Amino acid sequence: MMAKRRTWILGGAMALGACATPLDAPRDAVAVPLVGASGQQVGTVRLWETPGAVSFRVEGDGFVVGRKGLHVHAVGRCDAPAFTTAGPHWNPTDRKHGIANPQGPHAGDLPNVPVAANGALRETVVLNGASLAALRDADGSALVLHAREDDNVTDPSGKSGDRIACAVLSPAR
Repeated sequence: MMAKRRTWILGGAMALGACATPLDAPRDAVAVPLVGASGQQVGTVRLWETPGAVSFRVEGDGFVVGRKGLHVHAVGRCDAPAFTTAGPHWNPTDRKHGIANPQGPHAGDLPNVPVAANGALRETVVLNGASLAALRDADGSALVLHAREDDNVTDPSGKSGDRIACAVLSPAR
């Protein structure tokens, strides 16, 4: 019997629900390490392009349970522990932060992702209106996991808290 997949469309981004599996990523998806504040790998991000979108399969362990903000940041650097080198959210259209913000969203705003009671994160999210070429601009880009849930409105980062994990999607040149 095939499991049902829950899908939410939120502004420019779409999240595939808890029924999503690692099989969502095609075999040729690019895999990059997800690094925690200690500088050690805590998971993997697989990314691939579909017409008009980039998908991310985020898998990691050792996180505090709860919903977490997830954003594409403007610079392809992930220097631990604070990951401030990833810069601000990817925002080439100069909008305000938040999927629910009438003046938003940033191009890099993604839905919150759930961390399970065992500390595991296994989620697929889709960034509509993006391409791998756009993420691979002159200074690259990064995917950043935040400590708290994004309120999807407050500029500049939805009160999502510290940056707790980071994956370089394309390196700064």
